[in-house]
Amino acid sequence: MREIATRKEWVEAYEKVVRQAEDLEVLLEMAEESGEDPDLVQECRQEIRALQQAVQDLEFRNMLSGPDDQKNAILTIHPGAGGTESQDWAQMLFRMYMRWIERHGFKAEIMNLQPGDEAGLKDVAIEVIGPYAYGYLKAEAGVHRLVRISPFDANSRRHTSFASVFVYPEVEDNIEIQIEEKDLRIDTYRASGAGGQHVNKTSSAVRITHLPTGIVVQCQNERSQHRNREMAMKMLRAKLYQKKLEEEQARLNEIEKTKKDIAWGSQIRSYVFHPYNMVKDHRTGIETSNVQAVMDGEIDEFIRAFLMGVRSDKAKKQETAV
Repeated sequence: MREIATRKEWVEAYEKVVRQAEDLEVLLEMAEESGEDPDLVQECRQEIRALQQAVQDLEFRNMLSGPDDQKNAILTIHPGAGGTESQDWAQMLFRMYMRWIERHGFKAEIMNLQPGDEAGLKDVAIEVIGPYAYGYLKAEAGVHRLVRISPFDANSRRHTSFASVFVYPEVEDNIEIQIEEKDLRIDTYRASGAGGQHVNKTSSAVRITHLPTGIVVQCQNERSQHRNREMAMKMLRAKLYQKKLEEEQARLNEIEKTKKDIAWGSQIRSYVFHPYNMVKDHRTGIETSNVQAVMDGEIDEFIRAFLMGVRSDKAKKQETAV
């Protein structure tokens, strides 16, 4: 039902953009027939801008089409070396993400929060619940660097602090195993070994091969072929379930590999409060001087630019492969 709802949402969004384009075409024809009436021309310009924005939004949503993108997210923040300075920076990032979560109508559940010794946070983990939470927040994974005049330094010196943000997709514990009859090859044969005359003289043993994965299970302990088949199917489900869990873990391990050291040179974004105001994303080159807005959760510009860049890189790789 969730997949049906998601697909329906995609189709409706696409059809809405198509209707906007068709309405605009009619409006442009009317403006041309009226001898370019100023009011109609102005309305056309507004509708063109609205259509451009709608297409951009649809393209942006298309970037969130990965296997885990629509899942809930688990976001963690860890301060780097530097004691109170870095722990305070971790708390500032925590506030920034909580404001972003609030702005987007997501729900946040604090899974773990360890206060710092004097100020800030030693560790925090948040579950972000909402459609495409992971798709958006995966853009924030990396080291975040802060440059400011330290409020904890009696000499008011400038300090650089680091904190790492990491984002995982929520792994569902209710993995469904669907086995289709067309994917199975079922062989029957005579059982071997002890078991009596009936077991040895009838083809009661069952071997099942799952063609997509190559997994083979067999059962011959029961007297009836029907019972042996039931037991073999139970073993097959168990093996497919284990394979699914291993695949999920392998995907998480791949995500884990992208972690970097919480130190200089590894940062994805710098937040400079002194001697000037600037937030710059080093992956995309996007920057702004409105530091306060960013710390209040206005980070969509950075997320959009990063996801657009990832999509562009994938497209280039596909073109090269072709």
